[in-house]
Amino acid sequence: MSTPLSSFRFIFLFFLSIAFSIFCSAQDAIVGESLFKTNCSSCHYLGPEEKKLIGPGLDSEIFEEHTEEWLYKWIRNSAELIESGDKVANELYEEYNKAVMTAFPHFSDEDISNILAYIKEGPSEVVVDSSESVGVNSSDESSTLLYIILIIIIFNISLLVYVKNTLKTAAGIQKESLLQSSLAWVQLNPSVIVFGAILIVFSGMKGCWNTLSTVGVAQNYQPEQPIAFSHKIHAGDNGIDCNYCHHTARSSKHAGIPSANVCMNCHTYINEGTITGKDEINKIYAAVGFDPNTRTYIPDYEEQPIEWVRIHNLPDLAYFDHSQHVNVAGVECQTCHGPIEEMEEVYQYSKLTMGWCINCHRETEIDTENPYYHDLHKNWIDKYHGEEVTVDMIGGMECAKCHY
Repeated sequence: MSTPLSSFRFIFLFFLSIAFSIFCSAQDAIVGESLFKTNCSSCHYLGPEEKKLIGPGLDSEIFEEHTEEWLYKWIRNSAELIESGDKVANELYEEYNKAVMTAFPHFSDEDISNILAYIKEGPSEVVVDSSESVGVNSSDESSTLLYIILIIIIFNISLLVYVKNTLKTAAGIQKESLLQSSLAWVQLNPSVIVFGAILIVFSGMKGCWNTLSTVGVAQNYQPEQPIAFSHKIHAGDNGIDCNYCHHTARSSKHAGIPSANVCMNCHTYINEGTITGKDEINKIYAAVGFDPNTRTYIPDYEEQPIEWVRIHNLPDLAYFDHSQHVNVAGVECQTCHGPIEEMEEVYQYSKLTMGWCINCHRETEIDTENPYYHDLHKNWIDKYHGEEVTVDMIGGMECAKCHY
């Protein structure tokens, strides 16, 4: 016959195994997050499939559409799976204009499992509201470890109290209350309490840091606009140059919001869209007072400005000049704004934090043949003659460049 002690040992081990499995699951997702951001985030948004970058958005729905065995093969070498004649792989291949996903033959099964665990868990960054703040999922490694340790300590105390009271009852001694036993246990194990207190303090500090580091970061912010303007149709399907609408990007600090008159250059004659019909285009006509039937402007019409919602917004303490980057450096719009030509609704693609900008300056090479750099930065060009010169090497890390 099993004793109460052996029964509780079994229960303790059972709960310990559950806690360990929870920790391992969280650990898989944490490792997967690192792998995903390093290898996958340049092509895939972590979220709904319709939020496409180069490839589709990835979320838990992929596990409903595909088996894990198929996902392993696709992630490791999609070209090989396509060549094998796999029907699903070939359908995806055709859907994305025969663009082959990068192969990852170096991924182990464990690596892929960790990535899939991260995708299944969902994004760690979510938009909190329509302002500009982003929240962070609190289920990180340190918090998970803290919860597991606290569960073990509480269960351990309860087990010891039960065993002690069982022995006291058998010996005819009065039992202690849970509070008395707990205080006695604390007196015997002060180091555990100190360790737990330190762990709680550091976990709280890390949580505070995670929260503070997201203040003002609006990555993935996607507000609803007054007109359902599709960049995919205009910049993607029709190939309209970004600078046609945002023409001040070449000559000004700001890229500017196109006036309704720019829209009317085309929509004086194009009265119906391929997706929304006349509904959205009529909103432009209502703003400027245009009659599409007679193709004339209504006399003495009081125009109603279109109240576009700003998406990309740097703090006042930071200076960024579009003309410097577009004209001099030749930076493509997609470098900061992502694959804008594929977005039905625009959202903030990049973090636009100081660290993000600094990394770009460290990694971006300048065109040493550009006369601009010879005129203003001749000493640096001579100093690094024959070397690959990046922006940080010619003063791109100076505080006053961005903070004035």
